[in-house]
Amino acid sequence: MRNNNKSNQSSGAEEHHSQTPESRFNQTLRNVQGLLKGRSMPGKVLLTRRSELVDHSNSQEPALNYERSFSYNDAETSDSISKALEEAFDSPSEPNTNENVNKLKSSASNVENTSKGAQKSVIGARATDSARVMKFTKVLSGTTVILEKLRELAWSGIPPYMRPDVWRLLLGYAPSNSDRREGVLRRKRLEYLDCVSQYYDIPDTERSDDEINMLRQIAVDCPRTVPDVSFFQQEQVQKSLERILYTWAIRHPASGYVQGINDLVTPFLVVFLSEHLDGSVDSWSISVLSTDQICIVEADCYWCLSKLLDGMQDHYTFAQPGIQRLVFKLKELVRRIDEPVSRHVEEQGLEFLQFAFRWFNCLLIREIPFHLISRLWDTYLAEGDALPDFLVYIFASFLLTWSEELKKLDFQELVMFLQHLPTNNWTDQELEMVLSRAFMWHSMFNSSPRHLATG
Repeated sequence: MRNNNKSNQSSGAEEHHSQTPESRFNQTLRNVQGLLKGRSMPGKVLLTRRSELVDHSNSQEPALNYERSFSYNDAETSDSISKALEEAFDSPSEPNTNENVNKLKSSASNVENTSKGAQKSVIGARATDSARVMKFTKVLSGTTVILEKLRELAWSGIPPYMRPDVWRLLLGYAPSNSDRREGVLRRKRLEYLDCVSQYYDIPDTERSDDEINMLRQIAVDCPRTVPDVSFFQQEQVQKSLERILYTWAIRHPASGYVQGINDLVTPFLVVFLSEHLDGSVDSWSISVLSTDQICIVEADCYWCLSKLLDGMQDHYTFAQPGIQRLVFKLKELVRRIDEPVSRHVEEQGLEFLQFAFRWFNCLLIREIPFHLISRLWDTYLAEGDALPDFLVYIFASFLLTWSEELKKLDFQELVMFLQHLPTNNWTDQELEMVLSRAFMWHSMFNSSPRHLATG
């Protein structure tokens, strides 16, 4: 029996060594994809990201490491992941392949643990895990908040009651120095009210024709914003949206108002209103708030929207070149990750721009249940200036959630499917899976641009 085992191991080793580096890398990617789709984790794993220098004696290149917090016993699953990865890497390879292999090996197993942690129904409680709450509290209680530490924590989800303060900090709206924070926020809120008085609370006779047309378009779009959530159908809520959007558009003439920006205000509105209203969004009534409270919420939404869009200005200027550029990157990334899906979409004559433009324009707000948006935006805002490029990886992961289904559809079916994606029943579990895959692929490909080269 022992001889038979040795013979099998020997033949397996010979077969493994006969594979080309490219085929080994591809096989590893398939293994990792399989692990992402697969088994559940016996306990949840918490992930934060930290940039450190590896072994300074051998390399000066920064590497991504992970601070992991385990609950229950995850050793068996972790060992099986490590074994699967090691089997794909234990033979010599060419330098270029080995560079990518090292990136995958250093990050994938930890990311997979997080993905399988997402399979547990308790994943929704991750952001409120007591240990994480203590970490947030420690970071936020300092005289000066260290934003890099806050980003690391926020990437994996923010406790809901801390979210308003954390979002203001991540966007640079609230200063990191606590001594200055109250004064700066008071001044910025008064500045917003001055803008509303100067630009919005005036008769149409004092507006240009373009400004009148823009205001009318905003007034038409506000009732269409997040139509599935009854809260946004309240007239007072729509008036708040209208004031924020019109004031922002007047103050940003390079783009003005573009349809889709109305969606981007909604996460801010819900998060900042949560400081004043209890219970679920569906039960809220903005009419119970004072005028001063509404003004504060509007001001915070206005400034946070401004900070967010400052980092993606060419997404909303004429012809929206920033979005077109990212759609092209998405197409190339999908081609590298899942060539059969890419080829099928191309053969059917479907352009990525036809479905992905809305994703970039509205940041997936129209594609997934609204109750998941705040969690998704925790990761968005934690990415900071790197968000536009990271969106490409999130959207690739989102699209390839339905890899098998997409390959069976013709052009018309693809269009219908991608316009009405089956996400109505999504929970934190599915969203965490999308983010975990995106993080893994970003770690693998982002520093290796040749992988995304055409040809």
